[in-house]
Amino acid sequence: MAPSIETQLRQRAGDLGFCELRITGSTLPAETGHRLREAVGDGFHAGMEWLETTLDRRSSPDAMWEGARSCIMLAMSYTPEVDVMARLQDRSTGVISTYALGRDYHDVIKGRLKTLAGWLAAQTAQDVKVFVDTAPLMEKPLAHRAGLGWQGKHTNLVSREHGSWFFLGAILSAAELTYDEAEVDHCGSCTSCLDVCPTRAFPAPYRLDAGRCISYLTIEHKGHIEPEFREAMGNRIYGCDDCLAVCPWNKFAGAAREAKLAAREDLVSPPLADLAALDDQGFRTLFSGSPVKRIGRDRFVRNVMIAVGNSGDVNLIPCAEKLLDDASAEVRAMAIWALSRLLSQGRFAQLAAARRNGEPDQDVRREWDV
Repeated sequence: MAPSIETQLRQRAGDLGFCELRITGSTLPAETGHRLREAVGDGFHAGMEWLETTLDRRSSPDAMWEGARSCIMLAMSYTPEVDVMARLQDRSTGVISTYALGRDYHDVIKGRLKTLAGWLAAQTAQDVKVFVDTAPLMEKPLAHRAGLGWQGKHTNLVSREHGSWFFLGAILSAAELTYDEAEVDHCGSCTSCLDVCPTRAFPAPYRLDAGRCISYLTIEHKGHIEPEFREAMGNRIYGCDDCLAVCPWNKFAGAAREAKLAAREDLVSPPLADLAALDDQGFRTLFSGSPVKRIGRDRFVRNVMIAVGNSGDVNLIPCAEKLLDDASAEVRAMAIWALSRLLSQGRFAQLAAARRNGEPDQDVRREWDV
């Protein structure tokens, strides 16, 4: 007797580098959409307007595609080989989130999903669609219902077998497949992820205020970063892993299998001095094929300047001084803030007196008034 199509899917997914595959329906309960609306209503989506504009389609997969009958959720591990929290100690280097230390996961996973989805379409003669964090699809609630894991108190997915270190991909199919059982919550009384957050971004368990999250601030947020968050950012220059790294379930996470997702040595602990010197071409070259590339040089160097200000390293003063005339207002502003932290009070006052009135941007001028 031939193995079921679900069994064959799992076998093929494993051959393609996925560590888990589970199947659920194409609908989400109304409560899931209500929680998202509540978060948006509370302003927890911060500047991510696309969350608000796609609320209706995002509420359930069948609202986005009426023909969907089954949702296949897949996981690909990126368990780090480096000590995630230890990297925060060397303040003269920058910390890039673990998921972004290798190739862009969108590029790695999407091709594999298309291969698997193409096989499924041929076997079932039904339409398929693939998604990797690029459509109004609530992957984490779907993965929860499919049995891949559960949404922890930090709102990220947690697995008993893979901890927190894995990417999600989804295939929607018009075929009726056999569903797996949903996972249950295993967080218990643990609050490690909530307690470790540097900016107190969790107003309550299972609720995230994105506007306070370092991952949002360093990646999605455009413009100036408010002073209340800068010191807490430390040397995190792209994303934040703290709430993931402290999860006790990570002790069960197996090693990552996909070589393309392995950390690049030059990105594990890059010197802030080197990063501060990046122009647009240098930034594009360094982060070619990396998810970091999408935020652009100016936003990235803005983050680097905050890390420079938190470094306590006076040897980095020239790096900030060179950026006082940068074309980007956000970079200039954070260069001023960095110097306010590294220079003596008298030296900073002299510099402010010499340069403040020549600054064309009002928001940047305010940075001299400390």
